[in-house]
Amino acid sequence: MTTEWNIEYDIEKISFNNPVLIEGLPGIANVGKIAVDFLVEDLKAKKLCSFYYYSFPHSVFVNENNLVEMPKIELYYKKFRKVNGRKKRDLLLLTGDVQPIDEKSCHSFSEEVMKICKRFNCSEVITTGGIGLQSIPEKPKIYCTANNKDFLKQFDKKNLKVNTKIFGVVGPIMGASGVLVGLSSRYNINSAAILAETFGSQMYLGIKGSKEILQVLDKKYKIGIDLKKLGK
Repeated sequence: MTTEWNIEYDIEKISFNNPVLIEGLPGIANVGKIAVDFLVEDLKAKKLCSFYYYSFPHSVFVNENNLVEMPKIELYYKKFRKVNGRKKRDLLLLTGDVQPIDEKSCHSFSEEVMKICKRFNCSEVITTGGIGLQSIPEKPKIYCTANNKDFLKQFDKKNLKVNTKIFGVVGPIMGASGVLVGLSSRYNINSAAILAETFGSQMYLGIKGSKEILQVLDKKYKIGIDLKKLGK
């Protein structure tokens, strides 16, 4: 039995313009996954590669065609064209059906992602997730932490409406959303976690929190998304 990740590339040779990786895997109320899935759909992003691992959950999913699919994690990309002689930064979008299910696979997965970031010259990694509350927040607050002070200051701006005073608000940031931010320092990559308040129930979908995260990402990176589609 192998312990290595199987990474299947849809495209091997490609270059990007100073890309930013944005992660959104399943978690509290799935706020991060909903946000990144929306980016993939709204931007019509293309798949770069898929990740498979022997310790994924022992289950399959039934898709919209009523057929079974193995659980997977996928990395998408969006390359932007020049507008008025200027080009927006390209995006790498990490989403999937599952998170790595144990500590070892989470760390090994995060290492593989960071190697891909170095390969394509990513200068920033953004992870997304939720802060579980005991009730549904009317207007979810957004918090941010980062792997260095200078990068954190970039989110401490009035137009972003992000609270960077996060100590005591959130406990350990679990899963890839936390480990990727921690590992980024080893690869000399700026990284931040953007977290939205949400209802901490397994049956709740944190669309309100996802929208707040998307607004921050859209303002920070000038992506140009239509948030009116999110409700649909």
